[in-house]
Amino acid sequence: MSADQDICHLCKEDLRDPVSIPCGHIFCSICLKTYWDHAEHTGTYMCPQCRVTYNKRPTPRRLHSSNSHSSSRHSMSSYQATEPSPPAPPSPDYNYAGSRDVGCDICIGRKLKAVKSCLMCLASYCEKHLKPHHENAAFKRHKLVDEIGHLDRQICPQHQKGLELYCRTDQMCICVLCTVKEHKGHDMVSAEQERADMQQRLGATQAEIQEKIHDRVKQMDELKQAVDSLKHSAQRALQESEKLFGDMLRSIERMQQEMSKLITSNKKAALSNAEGHMDRLTHEITDLKRRDNELTALSRTEDHIHFIQSYHMLIAQTDAEELPSVSVNPYFSFGSVTKAVSEMKQHLHEFSNEELVKVAKTVNKMPFCQLEERGKKRRTMKSDEVQMYKSPSQQPRSRDEFLQYACQLTLDSSTAYRQLYLSRGNRKATLKRDPQAYSDSASRFDCLPQVLCKEALSGGAYYWEVDWSGEGASIGVTFKGIKRTGYGDSARIGYNRKSWSLFCSDSSYSARHGKEQNEINAPYCARVGVFLDHSGGTLSFYNTESMALIYQFKATFSEPVYPGFWVWYESAITLCQL
Repeated sequence: MSADQDICHLCKEDLRDPVSIPCGHIFCSICLKTYWDHAEHTGTYMCPQCRVTYNKRPTPRRLHSSNSHSSSRHSMSSYQATEPSPPAPPSPDYNYAGSRDVGCDICIGRKLKAVKSCLMCLASYCEKHLKPHHENAAFKRHKLVDEIGHLDRQICPQHQKGLELYCRTDQMCICVLCTVKEHKGHDMVSAEQERADMQQRLGATQAEIQEKIHDRVKQMDELKQAVDSLKHSAQRALQESEKLFGDMLRSIERMQQEMSKLITSNKKAALSNAEGHMDRLTHEITDLKRRDNELTALSRTEDHIHFIQSYHMLIAQTDAEELPSVSVNPYFSFGSVTKAVSEMKQHLHEFSNEELVKVAKTVNKMPFCQLEERGKKRRTMKSDEVQMYKSPSQQPRSRDEFLQYACQLTLDSSTAYRQLYLSRGNRKATLKRDPQAYSDSASRFDCLPQVLCKEALSGGAYYWEVDWSGEGASIGVTFKGIKRTGYGDSARIGYNRKSWSLFCSDSSYSARHGKEQNEINAPYCARVGVFLDHSGGTLSFYNTESMALIYQFKATFSEPVYPGFWVWYESAITLCQL
């Protein structure tokens, strides 16, 4: 621990029986218990140091120092020395060996069932013939084990000696004489030591298999839920599309009715106007014919005085009256209506086809489920590079807009705390109780449960999403130069000037950069979206269900940053594939 972690924040004395809570701070066990016991009636529990609140009282995790380890070993050894040995198990009955049992190698005739095998004698004994090994001092150094068959496999085929060693160079069991010539200078250990090493690797393999089983069961449940959701969604889409298309058909029928009314009313108006003009023309023609007859009669009269007097009157009447002319529009036709409807039909056809293609592309681009082939690379770029996008002119709003800046990230095992278990192709980190078999690395966090991504993000815009679960986890970014050793704030993501983080718990959020901390009231969400505008100087966190902003840092990123995570006990984070 660093100097600032040797003193309890509550009692201001050296830590006694230190325990840690989800936000990472350490206190004396009795001090923290007393502090939270006083808050029992409120139902809200707060970290005495950073003031992060929890609706449910977290379970503190005990930190073991080297002194506590040595004292526990001492107490265990003294316990073993004083504790009386358990009574010997009762003697088994003398039963005859069956077809699947190991028979006694000493029995003559029908053999009894063997209870022990001797690795020195390379023979199996029933309880009666085993007595010399218990009673005779000559057999004191012989090693007895539970009965095993095929004892010939315990013998070196070349030297006829018992196999006691393991050659790591040739990966085979050998006897003592094999070390003289055949395996001289090879890397050799005792069979017991190799068994212990293999047993540890076996445990890690079994834990990984169990993790895979858990993941597969979870994926099966998610797939079943997705199938049910798919069925309901498809049924809703069918019903709603039928309703909408029905509305569109009714709308087209209304347009047809309006168009019919328009044609009919214009036809009636045109006919009425034409009929009025025809009536007037009929009257005018009749009147003109009457005058023509009068002029004809006048031209035939022999009375000169009557002719002269009637002529001036008829001519003056004819000259004074000018009849209006009626002109007919030769281009008037309802063909324009037919053309307009035809163009409307063509536009509707083209628009509907375009929209149908858009919908089809959108639906086809969303795979319902797919098999991820971990052995294949998604891109030809280096493992520590990601696709860079230019900073947006304005902040994205919808999730589709954010996904245009999506980047694929992987966790760097060389930085992972030894109790962080990485899985799903190094996209998931879970804090375990047992350390993992990581190689030594100067980049590894040695005291804090943290891990960084391989990819360095610089000079553009990036978006990624993180699923988190459990009691608590932090999501953030950091410069490469963050300290990797000790418990101090200089090594904790978000607690120094080189990093920024959002701490997530079941009841609250807390944004942290250096000494500045902001408590945030926002709805709980299990998936957080992170948008980094490196050149624009913003780091934003979003609720992916509504794309509501949780918190935004404004900073000057003077060098590339690495996404990083802090994971509490019984908690996990997963980088989502976008």
